[in-house]
Amino acid sequence: MKKIFLALTITISVLSFSQRTDLLKIRKYRISYLDERIKETSGLSLMNGKLYTFNDSGNSPEIFELDKSTGKIINSLKINGKNKDWEALANDGKDFYIGDFGNNGGTRRDLEIYKIPFNGNVPENDSVTLISFEYSEQKDFVPKYSHTDFDAEAMIYLNGKIHLFTKEWNSKSTTHYIIDLNHPDKQQAQKTESFKMNFLVTDASYFDKKLYLIGYTKKTEVFLSIFNETASGIFFSEAPKRYYLGSALSIGQIEGIALDESGIYISGEKFHSPIGGSKQSLYFIPNDRLKD
Repeated sequence: MKKIFLALTITISVLSFSQRTDLLKIRKYRISYLDERIKETSGLSLMNGKLYTFNDSGNSPEIFELDKSTGKIINSLKINGKNKDWEALANDGKDFYIGDFGNNGGTRRDLEIYKIPFNGNVPENDSVTLISFEYSEQKDFVPKYSHTDFDAEAMIYLNGKIHLFTKEWNSKSTTHYIIDLNHPDKQQAQKTESFKMNFLVTDASYFDKKLYLIGYTKKTEVFLSIFNETASGIFFSEAPKRYYLGSALSIGQIEGIALDESGIYISGEKFHSPIGGSKQSLYFIPNDRLKD
């Protein structure tokens, strides 16, 4: 568990807009504290109306279905794989994608995404495949715990590809990479665009032509930024709508976000520090709370 201390030829750019931050403290939207079995919840995904999560590095390779109204575990689904550092969960309506690419030290050469076909509520473990990738820009693999810009905890499925958003410890930016799901060998993730977030991105979700990025700062501040999709699969050409959600000391270490037509589900893993902490939690924010 980590602690808080256009076309394919699009030109790469790092954008940073002056961002107004609105207040949306989510503590009052807590559905429940989560079961101890998912105290390190590290991603959320809605598939066919059902809500799923999992734990991050070193935990068992399984996905948990949650009751959306109570946060209780409905089912646990074993996955044929190894949880080296699972950090993101996405789906295309019939397959799940698990991002095993947590890389706080910047040393990993085995970045992978699991593709898991689902038959109803059951994973087809005999058909699990791995998509391997690397960052072409990374030349240095010397351990730099919490100082690398080649960490990642966020991805979405869109237009038949995986869109990955990095967690950049040094630059406090995020870089948008695209990964081909049909590439037979290890591939170089395609760098597309970057944005100066001023927080560490820990999850992403896409809904109604908007990209939602959530994360925190080393000061325990939790933020949500909402970007418009200005061209197909392009998000960083305009300033986002930005919200301050609270402190990890009271709402947990926020690691998951998923949306449907009713609103936003957010999960936070257990957080503790010398000055306080909070239990693992599930939140729901109705969509009308985000309207101008």
